This record gives sequence, structure tokens and C-alpha cells, in this order.
Amino acid sequence: MTTATIASGRSRELRNHVSLGQSVANSFTMAYRGLLKIKRTPEQLIDVTVQPIIFTLMFTYIFGGAISGDIAGYLPIIIPGILAQTVITTSVVTGVQLREDMDKGVFDRFKSMPIARISPLAGALLADTVRYFIATTLTFVMGYIMGWRAGGGITGLIFAGLLVMACAWAISWIFAFFGVVARSASSVQGISFLILFPLTFLSNAFVPVDTMPSWLQGFVNVNPVSHLITAVRELTNNGAVTSDLWLALLGSAVVVAIFAPLTVRAYMRKA
Repeated sequence: MTTATIASGRSRELRNHVSLGQSVANSFTMAYRGLLKIKRTPEQLIDVTVQPIIFTLMFTYIFGGAISGDIAGYLPIIIPGILAQTVITTSVVTGVQLREDMDKGVFDRFKSMPIARISPLAGALLADTVRYFIATTLTFVMGYIMGWRAGGGITGLIFAGLLVMACAWAISWIFAFFGVVARSASSVQGISFLILFPLTFLSNAFVPVDTMPSWLQGFVNVNPVSHLITAVRELTNNGAVTSDLWLALLGSAVVVAIFAPLTVRAYMRKA
């Protein structure tokens, strides 16, 4: 038996006996590693910094007059829609970066370290919440610059932001699963956007549901993203908590309950 094999066996044994507290600490360390990657390559933040600005300007000035008659009347509709679309789209990065780390051999290096086996995966999911926060903040700021004022006050804004971030984190488990099982980062991205485009564009994000064909309204009304956007609109514009908020949280819980075990199981086979 070689020295490398013995060292690998000892490392695996140590990782199998890591305490819960150490697992949490290792996960936050891996999250910090993810933030350092952003610091060294700030272009990774282009999607969460440029997209909210471009999408808000583009959709507002294209659809505002046709749907609401003017820009001011459309902003309370479009800002929550842009927020949900931008933050949820950002969650794709979780799976893509996981796959890239695996392809580059980074996770092979982690196997030789006496850390919790789950910490690289948990750290990646934690680090991406910073991206969600940036996208949420910029969307609200852009809306304010364009003249939107949240009738729900600062409390409504905070709870709406937290709701969107929580739902995006839940959805990121789907893309983390693809990141673990897919063969390349490009395939993760392709599969992810095939899922995201129907969910975000076939929703009530940009236009009222009653303007759509009846056959399409059925899908839009059951689309969980539509419930999320409606909940955000009520929180930001009226400061109201509606049933859509609980439906959005329930949908997020179902996603986590299904994909978290699948992702962890697939990840542990490779870790």
C-alpha cells in the first residue's frame, strides 16, 4: 500500500468523523473562498450588476406605455417582476461553478483535506446568497431612480427581498444537482435555462395574466414564480402579506425537500 493511499484513507476517515460544529465552520470557510473568487474575478458579478439595470430600463420603456399607459404606472408591476427574474436567474451560477470546480480538479484537492465532505457544496450555496443580495439591492435602487416608490415602506422592501432570496436559494438546489451530475459546465447552463425561461417568462412578471390566451393563463396561474411575484408586489406596493407568500414558501420547501437529498447523495458519491 502506497503512502498516498494511506494518507487518502486517513483523510477520508477524518472527514467521516467531523463534528456538526466543524462542518458548519468548514462550510462558512468554503463560502468565504467563494467570495474571494469574486474579489479576484469581479466580472463574475456582471449578471447581478448589469442585468437588473438593463432589464429594468428595457422592459419598462418597451412595455410601460402599452400596458399601463405610462412609465410611472408600470413600475409597480415591473420592478417585482424584474427582481424575481434576476435573482432566480442568478441561482444558475451555483451549478455552473460547482461543475467547473469539479472539472478543474479542485474537489479532488478537497478530498485530501480533513474537512467535512459536505462543506464545499454547502459553502457554494452560502456564497451565492451574496449575489442574490446584490441583485435585489440594485433592482430596488434602479426602480427608485426611475421614480418607483414602495407603498409598503422599508419593511415591505426588506421582507420582499428576503422572500426572493429564500426562494432563489431553494431553486439553486436544482441547479446544484445538475452541477454535480452533468458532464460539463456548458451543459449545466443549457439545462438550467431550459427550465428557467418557461418559469420566468411564462409568468405574470411583465404583463397581466388576463391579457394572455386562456390556455396559457392556466399555466401562468399555477406557475410558482407567478405566486412569488404577486407576493413581492403586495409586500412592496401595499405592505400586505397574502396567500401567495405562503404558496411561494411552500413551493420552495418542496423544492428543497426533493432536490437537497438528491444533490447531497449525488455529491457524496463523488466526494
